[in-house]
Amino acid sequence: MTLREDSFYIGRILSGDASAYAQLVEKHKEMVFTIAVKIVRNHEDAEELAQDAFLKAYQALPTFKGDAKFSTWLYRITYNAAISKTRKKKMEFSAIDEELIDNFTTDSITRSVNGLDVDDQIKAMNRVMEKLPEEENLLLSLFYKQEKSVEDISEITGYSQSNVKVKLYRIRKRMYEELDIYLKKIE
Repeated sequence: MTLREDSFYIGRILSGDASAYAQLVEKHKEMVFTIAVKIVRNHEDAEELAQDAFLKAYQALPTFKGDAKFSTWLYRITYNAAISKTRKKKMEFSAIDEELIDNFTTDSITRSVNGLDVDDQIKAMNRVMEKLPEEENLLLSLFYKQEKSVEDISEITGYSQSNVKVKLYRIRKRMYEELDIYLKKIE
């Protein structure tokens, strides 16, 4: 089944056809769940959070102005709900050691990773990503896996575009650090 543009379904919903919302849910459910699970890191909590996000979006749909894409607006709702849930659980994120980042070199790690076969490279990257805090993992997923622009990520997270760029830079540096540790363990 081919899905239409979001605006088609939004128009139908606002005209009284509540069943059209099912099409929007179908179209965006995977990304909403991905955002939720990347932050809360628990499938059951992520499923509940995704349902809550879709319900909040449905209830707020009359206030949707269309300034941003519906998907970006929905992902922002999901992101905010997930962050609120993690704050309620009082999860603490470790601070990045700026001095370590500034003095860190990636050349030897790049050579080591390139020496691995593709399956081992994927395994190493997945292990490293698992160690990242939820928010950092999500930012990487949005940028690299979902191929969202810095502007889209800024709208979803509420960070400024320059803050998103800085966070991505720091996360990549941190990943190299974790990758170095991982590669030394498997040598």
